[in-house]
Amino acid sequence: MNAVTRLVLALLLCPQLSVAQSFLEQFSYEGLRFSGIGIEFGGVVSGRLTREMTGALRVDYGRIAPKVRVLFGVSYFEGEFKESEIQEFALGIQRVVDPARSSIIDIGTISWSDVELDLDLQYMLEAGSRVTNYVGVGFAAHVRNGTGTIIDDTFVEDALDTIEAGLNLSVGTAIELVPAIQFTIDLRGGLTGELRTATARAGLMYRVASGR
Repeated sequence: MNAVTRLVLALLLCPQLSVAQSFLEQFSYEGLRFSGIGIEFGGVVSGRLTREMTGALRVDYGRIAPKVRVLFGVSYFEGEFKESEIQEFALGIQRVVDPARSSIIDIGTISWSDVELDLDLQYMLEAGSRVTNYVGVGFAAHVRNGTGTIIDDTFVEDALDTIEAGLNLSVGTAIELVPAIQFTIDLRGGLTGELRTATARAGLMYRVASGR
């Protein structure tokens, strides 16, 4: 590689490296601190479970970049498998124990609870002095437990008792009611290998002085 080629490459790469360095310099741990705590309640729907209520505790841990904040959360819901899922499960058992289908197998109800621990990164979109919108991406750990009269203490219950990683995408808004209290609305989709959910929650968040 001759000197002219090296010079051309340097001229081409320097602006890109400068932009990348400038972008990375925005991120800092110095802004991470406890900044607020809130509770939210709402509903959750999925393709496999009945529609149910859900609650969440959210902790704002400050900003890792000028417009990016970090939130930790824990949420819970419990739903019953839909009738179509129960029927499919019953047919699977019947094919094994009663291939002639001479009897009816009553499975009853099977419930699935989910405790979600999540970490969100939210990009802030300022909409006014009292309103803040955001879009976010997050990672979650789901601790699930299956229960049902027929499946208790069986391999089916063991198969439903799982710990699974997931991905969250969210949008929302926070409206300042008074200097320390915000009304929050959060819409999110959750994706794991076993379950896909859509959640809508609303609540209140108390913000300490450093997080306002």
